[in-house]
Amino acid sequence: MLKWVRKGIQTGIKTTAYPPGAETAPGVSPGRPKVQKWGEADTTHPLIEVCPTGALTGADHRISVDYARCIHCYRCRRQTPTPMFWDESFEWAESTERNEALQSPFSRSLHIRFVDAGACGACLSEIKQLNNPFYNIHRLGFFFTPTPRSADVLLVAGPVTDHMRLALKKTYEAMPTPKRIVAVGTCALSGGVFGPSFASAGGVNEILPVDVEVPGCPPPPLALLHALLVVSGKAQPHGPRVSPDRDESEDRR
Repeated sequence: MLKWVRKGIQTGIKTTAYPPGAETAPGVSPGRPKVQKWGEADTTHPLIEVCPTGALTGADHRISVDYARCIHCYRCRRQTPTPMFWDESFEWAESTERNEALQSPFSRSLHIRFVDAGACGACLSEIKQLNNPFYNIHRLGFFFTPTPRSADVLLVAGPVTDHMRLALKKTYEAMPTPKRIVAVGTCALSGGVFGPSFASAGGVNEILPVDVEVPGCPPPPLALLHALLVVSGKAQPHGPRVSPDRDESEDRR
């Protein structure tokens, strides 16, 4: 035991500096495509044609990104001679019209119930990282709970398959008020590559009212942490679901 104590003192704090400070460690975010302008006709641009989910659209010589449909396949960055501009950020959480941040005393200690509503496993892997020493969400007053009766926030990943619809509804109904729903990942926002279909919905919002959306396939742990901070009123949400209408040509990589 003394060896571990000594090792901890020698190593020092390794937990992420976020949110008090900016996180600059490599690999904390895969980044995502962002809007850009083109001089030629835009509706048939190669970047739009290579996108498998229709997340890229063109108008007025500008390519925009619908993050609710982007699956981070990287085709727009790696399989075209003119790759998309790339955003290396991670504060991706967006509030819906119905969201109202939980106020004190609920914002001081939030308990989270996670439901896998048919996810492929990628979002689950990222969510698990929140409990490791680097992200350590306990320091911010966030705790996972096995029972919805103790939960303030319902974290949902996946497009909501037919087999999970009733379970998801019962979980939500068992939660005390006030309660909030956070939809995690592209599948939970739009159905992704799985829905809408005969076996799954087109996202959580078709089943339950969503308060905060976190795009990404999968969203990195810091994006999930940002969503929890938005729910608790400790951080501001990102802008609209579609990438903002501005020229980012100076940031091309």
